[in-house]
Amino acid sequence: MKNFSELGVEQSLLNAIQELGFENPTPIQEQTIPVFLETERDILGLAQTGTGKTAAFGLPILQLINPAARHIQSLVICPTRELCMQISRDLASYSKHKHGINVVPVYGGASIEGQIRDIKRGAHIIVATPGRLMDLMKRKAININEVNFVVLDEADEMLNMGFEEDVEYILGHTPAEKRVCLFSATMPKAIRNIGNRYMNEPVEISVGKSNSGNANITHQYAVVHAKDKYAALKRFVDFNSEDIYAIIFCTTRMETQDISDKLIKDGYNADCLHGDLSQAQREKVMGRFRNHAIKILLATDVAARGIDVSGLTHVIHYHLPDDIENYTHRSGRTGRAGKLGVSFTLLHMREGGRLKDIERISNIKFEKVLIPSAQDVRDKKLLAFTDTIINTEVEEGVFDAHVMKGIESLMALEKEELLKKFLSLELRRFSVDFANAPDLNINPNERGGAREGREGGRDRDRGGDRGGRSGEKRIFVSLGKKDGFDIRSFKDWVAASSNLSWQDLHVDVSGVYSFVDAQESHVDAIIKSLNGITYNDRPVRAEVSGDRRGGSGGGERRTYGGGRSGGGSYEGGRRSGGGERPSYGGGERRSSGGERRVREGGRSDSAPRSEGRFSGGRRSEGRSGDSRSSEGRSDRPRRRED
Repeated sequence: MKNFSELGVEQSLLNAIQELGFENPTPIQEQTIPVFLETERDILGLAQTGTGKTAAFGLPILQLINPAARHIQSLVICPTRELCMQISRDLASYSKHKHGINVVPVYGGASIEGQIRDIKRGAHIIVATPGRLMDLMKRKAININEVNFVVLDEADEMLNMGFEEDVEYILGHTPAEKRVCLFSATMPKAIRNIGNRYMNEPVEISVGKSNSGNANITHQYAVVHAKDKYAALKRFVDFNSEDIYAIIFCTTRMETQDISDKLIKDGYNADCLHGDLSQAQREKVMGRFRNHAIKILLATDVAARGIDVSGLTHVIHYHLPDDIENYTHRSGRTGRAGKLGVSFTLLHMREGGRLKDIERISNIKFEKVLIPSAQDVRDKKLLAFTDTIINTEVEEGVFDAHVMKGIESLMALEKEELLKKFLSLELRRFSVDFANAPDLNINPNERGGAREGREGGRDRDRGGDRGGRSGEKRIFVSLGKKDGFDIRSFKDWVAASSNLSWQDLHVDVSGVYSFVDAQESHVDAIIKSLNGITYNDRPVRAEVSGDRRGGSGGGERRTYGGGRSGGGSYEGGRRSGGGERPSYGGGERRSSGGERRVREGGRSDSAPRSEGRFSGGRRSEGRSGDSRSSEGRSDRPRRRED
C-alpha cells in the first residue's frame, strides 16, 4: 500500500491530513488520487458510504486549485444539507495549510442572502445541494460556466430523491471542457445514463461489488408483532446499552417523533431528525449526536441522507426501507474505518419477502436472532454492574474526614442490606413483573403469527415455561450459572436434594438464580430440601415465586449476538438444541395501534404502518400519489429534500 506522499499529494495537504490522524489511504483514495492528479480522465467511482470518498476527490481538487484565480473552479453536488456541510468542513480542514482557498457551502434551509454574500467575496469551491444551487443560478447570483471540476457525490441518492432533472440542468450550464467525477454506492441504469451523457470515457474505479454491503457489518433480524415493536426495540437497546451508539430508521416523520418522545420519556438518551425541524434545530441535534451527548438518533431515510458520523455501533431498522437499495445506504453508516458494526432489523411478518429481496440484490446474508428476554437484560446489567464495582480501584485519597463522616450512615448498614440497596438503584427500571413479561419473538412460518416454538407436546425441558401445565408452581432458587450450573446439572442437583425424579422437574437457569417448575404436590419437598442450606459456601434461598401464567413464557434462549443455542438440556445423554425459557420483564410500554400503510413521501404500498397514536386514518406525510414529495421545501413537491 502506498502512502499519501507516494500518491502525489503535496506537502501542505499532507501536513493537514497528518494532523487529522490520516495514516494510510483507503482503497478508494489509493485508486482515485493518482488518476485525478496524473491524468485528465473523468472518474466513475463505485464506493459505499464511509469509504473515504471526500478525501479521494477533495485532496486532488485542492491541489489543482489556483488560489490566485477568482472564479469558481470546482463544483461539488451532493443530495443533502448535512452532507454538504460535512464535505465543506472536510475540505476546509484539508486546506488549512494551503492559504487563499475559499470553500462555500450552499444548501436549503439557511439564509440565501448570506450565501450570496459569501459567494461574492470569492469562492474557489462550491459545495451545493441541487435545489439551492438552482435557486442561485436563476437569481444570477452564481456563475458556474468556468468550472474545471464537477463532482457528483452519492449520485444514486440524488436520483432517488428526485434530483435527476436538477442535476442535468446544472450540468447543462457547466462548460463542455471540464472533468467530471461521479461517486455512487450503487450503479443503477440512471447513473449509467448520466455517465454516458456527461462523462468522456471515464476511468471506472470500484472498491466494492455493486449494491453489496460492507463486510464489517453483521446483518441481523428478529421477527415480532407490530404491537410489540416498541417493547422489542427497548429490549434490544437495553441488552446492548453498555456501548450502543445508533441510528434508528423509521418510515415516517411522525413515527420518528413519536418513538423518540417515548424513548426520552422512558429514560433513554435519544433524539430525532426529520424534515419538520428547522435548520438550526437539525444542526443542534446533529452536534449533540456527533459529540455523543445523544446516543440514539431516530431518523427518516430522507432526513438521514448525508449524515456522516464515525463510530456508530448499530443501525436499527424499525421498518425495512421501501426502496431496497436504501438498505445498503442505511447499514453503511456503521462498520466504518475497519470497525465492526451491526445492522439490526425489527421484522414485521409481512416484510419477509422484502428481506429475501435484500439478501438477493445486496449479496447480504441475514442472521436470525431472538429479542432477549427481560431477564436476559437484567442478568446482563447485573453482571456489568458487579464487574464495574469489582474492577473499580479504591482511591484512598478522596476519603478524608468529611467524606467518612458523611458515609457513617452507610457504614452502619449490614453488608447484605447495603448491596441490595445499591442493586435496587441499578435495577430500578425492572420490577417484580418479570415473571409475567411476554416473549416478543414470533415464528414467521406459522400461520397467524404464533409464538416461536409453541408446538404442543414438545418436551418443556428444552426450555422453560411454555404454555403452563396444569397444577404446576414456580419456585425461585438463589443459585445459577455463576455457581457452575447448567440446565442438566441444576435439575439433577434439585432432584437429588429433594428425592424426586429429574423427569418431574422443569428448570430455567439464569446467571445468579434459577427457577424450578414442579407439580404442586412436590413444591413443599423441594423448598424444605433447599431453603436454608449452603452450596459452595453460599446460602440457598428457595421460595414459591407465584402461580404460573399459561402462555406468557419464553421462546428459545440463544446467545444473542450469534444466534446459537445457549444452555440446552440433556435427553438420554444428548444435548438438546434449544433451551427455551420464559421471558421476564416488566414495565415495558407497548406502542398501540395497528399498522400504517403510508410511506414517507405519501405513496401507499405494502409497507408496515407506523405504530402508536398515529395509527389508522391519518393523512400521509407528503402529497398523496407523489412518491417524490418534499420533506423540506413545499415549492418543489417532487423533491424530498434539498
